[in-house]
Amino acid sequence: MEQSQSSSATTDLAAEVTAVQERFDAVKAEVGKVLVGQDELLGRLLLALLADGHVLLEGVPGLAKTLTVSTLADTLDCTFSRIQFTPDMLPGDVTGTQIFNPREGSYSVRRGPVFGNLVLADEINRAPAKVQAALLEAMQERQVTLGEETFGLEEPFLVMATQNPIEQEGTYPLPEAQLDRFMVKLKVGYLSRDDEVRVIDRMAGAGRVPQASSVMAASEILTARDAARLVFVDDKVKRYAVDLVAATRDPAASGLAELANLIEFGASVRASLNLVKLAKSHALLAGRAYTSPHDVKTVAPDVLRHRVAVTYEAEAEGRSSDDIVETILAHVEVP
Repeated sequence: MEQSQSSSATTDLAAEVTAVQERFDAVKAEVGKVLVGQDELLGRLLLALLADGHVLLEGVPGLAKTLTVSTLADTLDCTFSRIQFTPDMLPGDVTGTQIFNPREGSYSVRRGPVFGNLVLADEINRAPAKVQAALLEAMQERQVTLGEETFGLEEPFLVMATQNPIEQEGTYPLPEAQLDRFMVKLKVGYLSRDDEVRVIDRMAGAGRVPQASSVMAASEILTARDAARLVFVDDKVKRYAVDLVAATRDPAASGLAELANLIEFGASVRASLNLVKLAKSHALLAGRAYTSPHDVKTVAPDVLRHRVAVTYEAEAEGRSSDDIVETILAHVEVP
């Protein structure tokens, strides 16, 4: 009897895996009607969406970061809001505010743009720290307090923030504690020459960007997340994730003494949690109901790059956090 129930549960999960794959493939196909050459970026965004984690996108202006996020929102039957961060913003411009009605002698609540399923925080490092903190607190608590009232944020709730490289003038870098709120940090690079020609041809022909259609409901996203939670993770895979994170904190203990002077501080426990969550999503979208060390290794750079702070010595040597993470991935034994 127990064996029959176990077999039935396995069959049900396999069916869910197939269903999730089909829905997310439909999203990819629809976004592909609008975007050119951003397949890898889109895949990583969908992983974060499935894993219920916020995303930080970094790249110079003009790389279609905003278009990518807004197009993804078009394919999902969710409420979408955009916040364009500027140096003169106030926290209330993000979360909302109370408005006094002198006739009635009472306050009414005007909700801010953070009250959306998908929130695009454009150029988040253009706004001062108190404004950044207002958004990041909502991301963490998934609720907003206005006056004496607390309002929960409707699920799914996903913030996709864009920022320009901190080397550019007029930016307010996010503190390390705030960066840790983002599940992943994705770096957006230039298109290939062939893809850039395709963009020119498309714009010259149509004259405008095509519009994507909605192909996935909010309820389907939540159902897909439930399926992702059921993906099996072996203890060896968990241990591998923890070993990678531990190597960022104490590289010498992991046989990487040459990195000790290059790392200011390493990743937190949140990194280990996010590695496993994202690995489960990666396995699910690959059509599997179990994770492998390869899933962890694939998502590790996105999870770790913003959680490893480098020293001045590393900067002087031209070593970035990406370089350090790459070295760790090459050295830590894969089970």
